[in-house]
Amino acid sequence: MTLHELNTLPKERLVEELTRCCGSSAWVKKMLPFFPADDLVELLEDAEEQWWKCREEDWKEAFAHHPKIGDIDFLKKKFASTAQWASGEQDGVNMASQKTIEALAEGNQQYKDKFGYIFIVCATGKSANEMLENLQARLLNDPKEEIEIAADEQNKITKLRLEKLLA
Repeated sequence: MTLHELNTLPKERLVEELTRCCGSSAWVKKMLPFFPADDLVELLEDAEEQWWKCREEDWKEAFAHHPKIGDIDFLKKKFASTAQWASGEQDGVNMASQKTIEALAEGNQQYKDKFGYIFIVCATGKSANEMLENLQARLLNDPKEEIEIAADEQNKITKLRLEKLLA
């Protein structure tokens, strides 16, 4: 899709496309006044600025729109509209050993038990082992620090998805 095509979508369709990039309804609503957008760079800057104006519950809503890292079956079922993007984002998991996948699953559960939401990481370009190391390191964070890290990871994912949308 081109930026012109995105700019000229009916509002309902624009909301759908933005939601594919970030599952926070507050963020999507905050983004609507920025259309039509002049260029991708400005759009990415606006997206980031509006993301950081969202509240913690808005961030958690966005997190809930992601499959768990390594949960390919869940990815296929629940996130058909973003499955192609998320699958590509998680290519490093597709090449992982069963032991690593199991460790990711266990770590994801520990993370969710501790923080109350799934582990969010911008997985593009990361191997399963790198994601596992990242997960294990972040399990040591306190909740206040971790929500900021997770929000930053979501911001990276959103910007990548906006770029993919306009590729």
